[in-house]
Amino acid sequence: MNFKISTIFIFFVMIATSCFEFSGKYSKLPPGYWRGELSLSPKNITPNPEAKPLPEKVGLKFDEVMEGQLPFVFEVKYTNDSLFYIEIINGEERIKVTDIQYGRDRRTAKDTILINFPEYDSYIHAVCESGVMEGEFVIKSKDNYRIPFTAKHGTNIRFTELKKTPAMDISGAWQTTFDQNTDKPWDAIGVFKQNGNQLTGTFKTETGDFRYLEGTVQDKKLYLSCFDGAHAYLFEAQIEPDSTIQGSFRSGLSEPSLWSAKRNPDFKLKDADSITKTKPGKETVHFNLPNPEGKNISPDNKEYQGKVKIIQVMGSWCPNCKDETKFLTDFLSKADTSKVAVIALSFERYKEVDKANEMLIKYKKALNVPYEIVLGGNSNKTEAGQKLDFLDELRAYPTMLILDKTNKIRKIHTGFSGPATDEFNKFRDEFGTFIEILLKE
Repeated sequence: MNFKISTIFIFFVMIATSCFEFSGKYSKLPPGYWRGELSLSPKNITPNPEAKPLPEKVGLKFDEVMEGQLPFVFEVKYTNDSLFYIEIINGEERIKVTDIQYGRDRRTAKDTILINFPEYDSYIHAVCESGVMEGEFVIKSKDNYRIPFTAKHGTNIRFTELKKTPAMDISGAWQTTFDQNTDKPWDAIGVFKQNGNQLTGTFKTETGDFRYLEGTVQDKKLYLSCFDGAHAYLFEAQIEPDSTIQGSFRSGLSEPSLWSAKRNPDFKLKDADSITKTKPGKETVHFNLPNPEGKNISPDNKEYQGKVKIIQVMGSWCPNCKDETKFLTDFLSKADTSKVAVIALSFERYKEVDKANEMLIKYKKALNVPYEIVLGGNSNKTEAGQKLDFLDELRAYPTMLILDKTNKIRKIHTGFSGPATDEFNKFRDEFGTFIEILLKE
């Protein structure tokens, strides 16, 4: 089936009746819970005529979920008889999505939905029939990035209805190693909360976190997933007899990665304030770049003189950057903006300047960002690092530079641990204290 969106689709002919048959006053999607599924990997994608154990499957047996099938839950809510929005649910998080178009597609004579995530330049496009959606999830800034999508009305069961007695309670902190099947393994900390079969948590890394994950523990097996309009994360693992965890991880269409974890509440990652450094003799930040409207923005501009400044190195495509943007927006709403300011340098996936600037306009509008966002360049870290020549290396999006009143870098914070982590409140307090110190200088 061809799910490409044509110009005809964008200009819907809205109709009063729907293909759905259910009691109530609603004329479009049935309200309530839906279970969505993203197919991250086609079945039998790996040729294996001799039936040899595949490296990513050694020691792992999964019978509760199909390989590469990422489940998530969302709820359809109506504000009146015809206007509805969607809330995507990941653990404690609910993501409200209002940019939705729904109607009869003239080409197919079927009810069709377009769910837009403008801040990420992505969308879900699907045909709707008899309480079922079928279509695809698309990220426009990535070349031919399309993931098959289906959804069924009437259930909020994420992985399984089974309630097998868990082999153990994995609540707590776990020292974790990702990419064990590569020559560049890296560390993380898994932080989990388990209540019977229910499992929530996240993984903290030196460059951010995996946001809100939700899933289940069934006997010796555990499953976690997250979908937020940008990232699609799927974790599957097995609890070993020695109480360690061995698993696989999929991020969108990327190849599976192996990971392992052992309980270790004392394990620490590198301090986020010590990972990125300035080059000798380049402690002061200077740049002069146009915003999407053409106004030149520089920390040397008159409106920024004498202020403490936060320079946010980010990308509109980055969920951790979105968390940081919300944090900075909230901070400015309570701060004295005659003394402190924020400027964002965004590095985008689009190489075309007009498309990249269009994304910045959408992002700023979607999140009600009160500060300037200017295009720094392409999101490739090597290219971006060359433009940020005062840094020894650009290691992560986002990276936050805190400048004093003379534009000298006083602190560099690599990555961002958002509200899904136990680091968030600590960072918020330390950030506020440090800004107060700079304001008094």
